[in-house]
Amino acid sequence: MPFKFNLKYFLLALLLFVTEVLIALYVHDQIIRPYVGDVLVVILMYYSIKTILNFPVKTTAIGVLIISFIIEGLQYLNIVENLGLQNNKIAATVIGTSFSWVDICAYIIGFILVLIFERTQTDK
Repeated sequence: MPFKFNLKYFLLALLLFVTEVLIALYVHDQIIRPYVGDVLVVILMYYSIKTILNFPVKTTAIGVLIISFIIEGLQYLNIVENLGLQNNKIAATVIGTSFSWVDICAYIIGFILVLIFERTQTDK
């Protein structure tokens, strides 16, 4: 059965969500908001999915990475502007408005961290 609520993943996702919101609202620097936020969003997406779906770690992590790449590709295609959402602050923040290879690297780092975190949890 792929559907199974996992409290541990839910709490981790909630903590990361709150962290991301706080970063978005209060951090306006050159490192945390643009880079750490992108690393954390991949981990947040992973934990969010694992909260309700009981798929293998690698399958879920690769799926999240692919979704991240797709969203970044849509940024390259100016999806927010093409959908007429450029004045919608939430859509512009969630989807993003500009493609960056650095973001791709941040997503890969988040993916690697997920695999490391999960491996350390299964080694215990």
